[in-house]
Amino acid sequence: MLSRKTRYQNNKLHKRLRRLAGTAIADFNMIEAEDRVMVCLSGGKDSYVLLDILSNLQLHAPMGFELIAVNLDQKQPGFPAEVLPEYLSGTGIPFRIVEQDTYSIVKRVLSEGKTTCSLCSRLRRGVLYRVASELGATKIALGHHRDDILETLFLNMFYGGKLKAMPPKLVSDDGRHIVIRPLAYCKEKDIAAYAKSAAFPIIPCNLCGSQPNLQRQVIKEMLQQWDKRFPGRLETMFRSLQNVQLSHLADTSNFDFKSLVTQDTPFANGDTAFDAETFDRPVEEMVFSRVEKTENAN
Repeated sequence: MLSRKTRYQNNKLHKRLRRLAGTAIADFNMIEAEDRVMVCLSGGKDSYVLLDILSNLQLHAPMGFELIAVNLDQKQPGFPAEVLPEYLSGTGIPFRIVEQDTYSIVKRVLSEGKTTCSLCSRLRRGVLYRVASELGATKIALGHHRDDILETLFLNMFYGGKLKAMPPKLVSDDGRHIVIRPLAYCKEKDIAAYAKSAAFPIIPCNLCGSQPNLQRQVIKEMLQQWDKRFPGRLETMFRSLQNVQLSHLADTSNFDFKSLVTQDTPFANGDTAFDAETFDRPVEEMVFSRVEKTENAN
């Protein structure tokens, strides 16, 4: 039996995740009245927490919306196909298990030792888009969190030469689907702690023999080390994604540098070329501060 202190801490953690998810949903208008939200459930900690939080928010939301959980059984050897149906049956949330042998396709197309994640992800995305259309889903919810977004930012910078991250909300390439990430403001360590306290039946993500030391894992370890050595750094980095100044970057396709001319009125943020940069101490993104203040008030 859990101690009173542990129950209090778990409840506080749940409140934080719920508030952060609710704030992200509001900031990006992720869920609207009468939406039918397809929640992609992989069996990992992130998607379990996503479904749990959305289910809780559904009970208290000012507008009505539907949830339907969807799991794609990709037929990896050793996948415990009974775990998710048993769990979902006990939640009362409508669900659908989709069986599609993408595992064999990946193994057939890629030679031994090649990274499978990219192709597997593309195949999985195609199947889930199809299922979303069949279900009449107006939104597709994924369990990516703040750390996933930052990892993607650095992956693109280090390996792709792009200043690009993972948006909390996007429209699919074919224009037919809206993908949302309600956990965009949530820290991975909070998600992991809550998943452990809730004892979700986690299915490991190494069933397909995922190769170790992938580029994303390298970036993840770098960010984890920064978080330990420099508390607040990840919060400040995430804050930068919400405070972009295109005139101070170097992308001529997104800012018209060629047409810059002098003018008789002040130019916003323009006269900093000779000024030394000044930085405040690391501060958390405003949304995190709002949540902490609310928790303390309660």
